[in-house]
Amino acid sequence: MLIAFYPQVKFLHITCVVLSGSLFTLRGMMMLAGSPWVYHPILKRGSYLIDTTLLAAGITLTVMLHQYPFVQAWLTAKVLLLVAYIVLGVFALRRGRTRTSRAGFFIAALAVYLFIVSIAIAHDPRGIFTQIVH
Repeated sequence: MLIAFYPQVKFLHITCVVLSGSLFTLRGMMMLAGSPWVYHPILKRGSYLIDTTLLAAGITLTVMLHQYPFVQAWLTAKVLLLVAYIVLGVFALRRGRTRTSRAGFFIAALAVYLFIVSIAIAHDPRGIFTQIVH
């Protein structure tokens, strides 16, 4: 049964969340510093590998637990915010026209990333705000 591997898949998913956020933060800081390394193929491919593994582990957890986006509100929020995070990240690292706009997109992407993590921890679409709003 697939559920027997739940602890390992959850660990892989969480590890990829940390690696993905860390690599994005590193690349964003490099972009702000004007470093050409931000576009190095190893960093870009590493990002794709980590994010693909993260998505696969997330889908596997969804199937294992029978908790699905557009059924459970907290997963719906995570999926919708993931789309926003990806768009902001693209503008932060590639599409932003000026360094100032890329910096703004970078900060917004990090805020969305942290909010997604808080939703995952709380299992509530309000994420960190569940502590504030009862």
